[in-house]
Amino acid sequence: MAILTGSLPMLPAAAANRRGSGPQDNAPSVVALGGGHGLSSSLSALRLLTSELTAVVTVADDGGSSGKLREELGVLPPGDLRMALAALCDDTDWGRTWRDVMQHRFTSRHGADGSLDNHALGNLLIVTLWELLGDPVAGLQWAGALLGARGRVLPMASVPLTIEGDVLSEVDGTLRLRTVSGQSQLAVAGSAGLVNNVRLLPAGAPACVDALTAVELADWVILGPGSWYTSVLPHLLLPELREALCGTTAKRCLTMNLSNETKETSGMSAVDHLEVIRRYAPDFTVDVVIADPAVIGNREEFVTAVAEMGGRAVLGKVGSSTGKPVHDPLRLATAFHDMFGEN
Repeated sequence: MAILTGSLPMLPAAAANRRGSGPQDNAPSVVALGGGHGLSSSLSALRLLTSELTAVVTVADDGGSSGKLREELGVLPPGDLRMALAALCDDTDWGRTWRDVMQHRFTSRHGADGSLDNHALGNLLIVTLWELLGDPVAGLQWAGALLGARGRVLPMASVPLTIEGDVLSEVDGTLRLRTVSGQSQLAVAGSAGLVNNVRLLPAGAPACVDALTAVELADWVILGPGSWYTSVLPHLLLPELREALCGTTAKRCLTMNLSNETKETSGMSAVDHLEVIRRYAPDFTVDVVIADPAVIGNREEFVTAVAEMGGRAVLGKVGSSTGKPVHDPLRLATAFHDMFGEN
């Protein structure tokens, strides 16, 4: 039963004062789509540039804490939604504290089989709000207000999704095709074969209405970075959301990953990643593709492939100086800032 809780609480004073002042007054309205660590990287950069920011998040996770809550309670998997909320927290005592609270995981003592083991507190908080309010969008809005999030977070669909694909692999000298079901399994399937024919179930699942509206009204939509088949592509596999992304008047940006050699995309080049997008959503065009020169391979071939999608390639160092394949928020924010100013 939904419980009437009244209007949303006020944001903490420090966060509220920053929202209406400074260089963000004329900032663009941006919708960032993805899931997991890739979307978190994008949001960590974008929140430095605009508070007119909406994250649209995949809801196909079936592993870990999210998978348990999804199976036991029949809710949307909250993990990627939690990570997006945490990424939108300000760099203040309030923001950092709530970010750490949301990301905290319980660990049972040695030898104990605790029911909270490996659950993230933020997942439990989000599911609690969903049960009290009876509305996933309202629950996420309350969670965002509590955190003082610089933007809002929405699920891509109003029901939990299952992602599956066919994997072609060689076994004892013979090519075999098998179906892999579930995000956690498909995310590692590329290391053993070629992932193909990726799809979402249930077919024709309803997209989140608020997400469709956000895409329609945005100045920019930004897809990626992230796990290509399980975090980026799903947004173009959901029929209503694909239609919205292809039909919006917003400018479109695709942010490439910093490594092509993942357990999901082993053996694929940067151009192959673009071909995946073109194959599953031939009507999806881009204005800009942001990529680090270190991972694009043949520069001329990559620039041509981007042009065939209707856009231009923006090449620059956006990776962390640690050498790990993660985006640096300040470098990525600089790329986004230049992109907003030039288009």
